[in-house]
Amino acid sequence: MSTAAERAAQLDLVARLKSSYPEIPDAPTPDLMDHDRVTAYLKTVHDVGGEPDAPIKYENKQYEVWEHNTYVMCEVLAWRGIWVSEERRRMGNVDLGRAIYLGIPYYARWLLAVARVLVEKHHIALGELSERMVEVQQRYAGGLAGKAIEAYPKFEGDGTQVRRNHHHLAAVGKGDPQVFAGQAGEPRYSVGDRVRVRELPALFYTRTPEYVRGATGEIASVAYESPAAEDETWDRPDAKPEWFYVVRFTLSELWHGYTGTTSDTLQTELPERWLEGMA
Repeated sequence: MSTAAERAAQLDLVARLKSSYPEIPDAPTPDLMDHDRVTAYLKTVHDVGGEPDAPIKYENKQYEVWEHNTYVMCEVLAWRGIWVSEERRRMGNVDLGRAIYLGIPYYARWLLAVARVLVEKHHIALGELSERMVEVQQRYAGGLAGKAIEAYPKFEGDGTQVRRNHHHLAAVGKGDPQVFAGQAGEPRYSVGDRVRVRELPALFYTRTPEYVRGATGEIASVAYESPAAEDETWDRPDAKPEWFYVVRFTLSELWHGYTGTTSDTLQTELPERWLEGMA
């Protein structure tokens, strides 16, 4: 049972962790907004490449048991046709808000994605999930004390009755992205072609980094055929496959104030819809 003081302290913590732009108030009137601020607010939270930040020391930390288990659970959900990988990325990386995306561990976001997909696709009820969480908390009320968490399923389900997504059914025996081979027609671009990344509006989800939009590069390789992330992330069965390309950019042209050599390059993979040819 929490006290009024404990509840107030928790709400105060929430207020301190919320994400906002300090130069305008919460819920601003329309006259306080401009195009740049609207674009900033609508930016997908996982697209952080190039944003200013403080230096951080890289540490090659080993995965913990719960992180391994989370990864395996997410892979099993994909193998069994519950979701596609882009759905997991969107739910775990985007539909969270910037404060949660930056504030909790990487695999904790994956766990939230697992809970969301199972509830949204009616595999479990939210009330059932909440009650099971309380059961686990009570089971380990004294802490783990070196023990590993054990699964106590209430029953073994009948997997033959589980609803599978369309992509899973089509890809069995073929693989991904091989299942889309031959569906995108002839690639528009070839190795060596100069291209510019289009500055399309990026709403809700994208895998095209903001720092390359508007930049020019060169096709390094023609990769494979697949629906673009903007369509695949909602598992649209009618999503049209298109060609993906590995595009090479010169870093001195890509980054303002770059101090490295003129031969330094960066490569990233982009779908055809994001590219336009250069005469």
